[in-house]
Amino acid sequence: MKNAPPPLPRPTGPLRTIDAAALRGMRSVPAVPALPAALRRRLLQAALAGPALPWWHSAWAQASASRVVELRGDVRRNGQALTAQGSVAAGDRIDTGPGASAVFTVGDSAYLVRENTRLELQGETPLAVRVLRLLSGAVASVWGKGQERQIVTPTLTAGIRGTGVYAEVRPQEDFRSYFCNCYGTVDLVAGGEQVLSESDYHQSFWAEATPRGGRMLVPTGAINHTDEEMEMLAALVQQRTAWQITGRKGSKDGSGKQGAYGGWRYGTPKPASPTSTTAPEPHYSPN
Repeated sequence: MKNAPPPLPRPTGPLRTIDAAALRGMRSVPAVPALPAALRRRLLQAALAGPALPWWHSAWAQASASRVVELRGDVRRNGQALTAQGSVAAGDRIDTGPGASAVFTVGDSAYLVRENTRLELQGETPLAVRVLRLLSGAVASVWGKGQERQIVTPTLTAGIRGTGVYAEVRPQEDFRSYFCNCYGTVDLVAGGEQVLSESDYHQSFWAEATPRGGRMLVPTGAINHTDEEMEMLAALVQQRTAWQITGRKGSKDGSGKQGAYGGWRYGTPKPASPTSTTAPEPHYSPN
């Protein structure tokens, strides 16, 4: 089993915080395919229902263990096909092929792995992941509170302490990384630049391979993951997201703040923004 690297060093100088004013000029990027809507609904509804659904009952009862919740396509654990009866542990490498995805838990953490992804889970014991090393592709994850853990990409190190996050690594773009602190507190370090991210609703950054505008960590908007996916992962480890707890969401401008759209309340129809003509997005009751 691989040993985890030493804990993320604490910053020695003042940390910058990011506000919405820094988010102007963000550029659009191609989307990473999400889980099909029907599958997302099934997972979320099962998670919120708890023991009421038989297939979910054992995963709920074994929240401190490891469980494969859902598989699509070619998913491999240490080079061997991962099955629904299998499990994942610290020390494992996970690879997904085109069109594949996986949802699983390890101890007090839950993961949704996208297609064309390679990642490694590291830790001292099988059920205690200390480091998620994302080499390529994309993964959403929710982590229980407690000792600090890390997500490491080729251009970023994120120290997390009980939070929900989404990360991408893009080999075709010189391995630049995208990172969203969906909720919680995260210490971000990229190329010597440090940022303390405190988020209630999706604070997002590009971690560049080379400086852009003199910066390695560039604020951007929330992309390629949904509230419903994060709620599903949180429910798998018996948590609720920050917006489920407060009953309030925000805009996905990457600022990390709740309360946009005039303080829209979670669980009620969402009014369109002044420039939007789209229908309200679907919502699910956290109860």
